[in-house]
Amino acid sequence: MYLTRFRINTARTEARRLLGSPHLLHGAVNMAFPDLPPRDGQGPRVLWRVDRTSSGRADLFVVSPVRPDLTHLVEQAGWPTLEEPGWTTFAYGEFLDGLAVGDTWGFRLTANPVHHIRKPGDPEGSRTKRTAHLTRRHQLGWLLQRQERAGFEVTRKPADRRLTEHGDEHEVIVHDQLPLQFRKRETAGLRHDVRFVRVTFDGRLRITDIHAFRRTLTHGLGKAKAYGCGLMTLAPVR
Repeated sequence: MYLTRFRINTARTEARRLLGSPHLLHGAVNMAFPDLPPRDGQGPRVLWRVDRTSSGRADLFVVSPVRPDLTHLVEQAGWPTLEEPGWTTFAYGEFLDGLAVGDTWGFRLTANPVHHIRKPGDPEGSRTKRTAHLTRRHQLGWLLQRQERAGFEVTRKPADRRLTEHGDEHEVIVHDQLPLQFRKRETAGLRHDVRFVRVTFDGRLRITDIHAFRRTLTHGLGKAKAYGCGLMTLAPVR
């Protein structure tokens, strides 16, 4: 496994076009690999995420079973005249092997929190429809419902820092909610609209099941993984 960080040159027109379209950036990430791993759920898949800062910096993170070649992205959205390759790739497998139950880490996860409901007016017995969670409380609830199966628990704040009447007892914030929509072409030439809501979780977690947690880090969490959701990264707790 490999973890790659690529800094995007936001001053370039093509870079802004990629940042504005999860569909185009999905294609650009896929082009970094001669052969994509199968998406049958059995093995690790390619995951990616874009992190932005208040200063305007944008970094693309990619987790992949094989080492990527981002030369085309440097030419499109980087600094192609510099001598440096434009990205840094780390041996992620060694990091994953060093994780253990009980470890505490800071985490960032960009995800697509959804649930399945019947909307008003739908006939009884009709199929439920996938719908985005739109409130912070429900988005956090989505994460907490999945944490045990995903091999971790979001840590709780000390008692004197909890605001339980607002549900703020966990060490996590939910931010950067962004509704996204684009038109996707199918293999038969037909087109359909893709809509989803992307949010970011920043917090602190404790590993509870090492095998499930490694799977979360390499297979992703939730839906819309092809479009920049599902990738969780870790950082030392300060």
